[in-house]
Amino acid sequence: MNILLITQYFWPEEFRINELSRMLADKGYQITVLTGIPNYPVGSFFPGYGFFRKKTEYYGGIKIIRVPLLPRGKGGGFRLALNYFSFAFLASILGPFKCRDQYDVIFVYEPSPITVGLPAIVMKKIKSVPIVFWVQDLWPESLSATGAVKSPYILKMVEHLVKFIYSCCDLILVQSRVFINTISSMGIEQLKIKYFPNSAEGIFSQADGMAGLPQGIKFPEGFCVMFAGNIGAAQDFETILTTAELTKNHADIHWVIVGDGRMFSWLQEQVKIRQLSQTVHLLGRYPVETMPSFFSRADVMLVTLRKEPIFALTVPSKVQAYMASARPIIAALDGEGASIIEEAEAGLVCPSENAEMLAENVIKVYHMDQIQRKKMAMNGRKYFEENFESNKLINDLEYWLIELTGHKV
Repeated sequence: MNILLITQYFWPEEFRINELSRMLADKGYQITVLTGIPNYPVGSFFPGYGFFRKKTEYYGGIKIIRVPLLPRGKGGGFRLALNYFSFAFLASILGPFKCRDQYDVIFVYEPSPITVGLPAIVMKKIKSVPIVFWVQDLWPESLSATGAVKSPYILKMVEHLVKFIYSCCDLILVQSRVFINTISSMGIEQLKIKYFPNSAEGIFSQADGMAGLPQGIKFPEGFCVMFAGNIGAAQDFETILTTAELTKNHADIHWVIVGDGRMFSWLQEQVKIRQLSQTVHLLGRYPVETMPSFFSRADVMLVTLRKEPIFALTVPSKVQAYMASARPIIAALDGEGASIIEEAEAGLVCPSENAEMLAENVIKVYHMDQIQRKKMAMNGRKYFEENFESNKLINDLEYWLIELTGHKV
């Protein structure tokens, strides 16, 4: 089966779609990726890339075709809009000329923006093949929740665009069970919507056996609460810092932040202003393959989201990585993400933006013995293997692709 994968983000940018595409290629699928020039999350083109460089390359046998886009810069609203629409426009214009093969299906990866669906619709019209659309992020809800768009008029326009894109899709996959009702409320038949959650890269299951850290990293001694991932508005670092202030009298509780994003400079400044530099440690961003080394040093992993209706529907993909790594979890989440951690008995959960309860839970885990922590960790690993394991999910996807196209590998 020949698959055209359309995604604004792809290797060397670190997204779940990288591993999914590799697994499909290993099973014998032909994969061509139509994507942009890598610039996430730093905001500028990665070294070696540019408007006229590396327009075609290969990644483990997967052909990558890149179209120009405007880099996201510091992630401001206007610059992000240019980034989103430049890819959608240029991929729609250049895609038909660059992707000349005959494909059996178009697979779209949508962690934001929804506009990634537009070049897919153009290619569908030209190639006469179905679209499979994997929804990671609900629009327009995520735009209003992050404050990126406040105008009711613009949000209504985006809603109409979303309905149009969904209506053009033949199969819609959702990373959260509760996305199904939201999408079906837009007039999409529920039979066209399937639950297809995120998994985690295979390296995370090796976290217990990884000891070495990247050169130059000074890891604090004591009890480590680790956050790993994007440092943005949605992740609610205001609550994390307030919680760190509340646990400051426990000098050996350390908050270790591994990652980067549009709020990183603000976070650095706040750590200084709040005089938290002894207990909050900003280590920066490192390649995904080094993450097991970091995770293995953590006593508990942290996941937080702001209190917004859209975020109560979302399952942060770091939850799967934490579970696969067999690390206990502390979460300040509402809705589906919280439910999964509680179902798994993989950690302690409190409502979003509740620093007092989050601090209480951190101190509870701090006082637990290793046996109690290990039990939560192994509960998470077991839940991951039963619900999020990659091979199981790939088998589901293969079945749906064959059912949709009538073609086998």
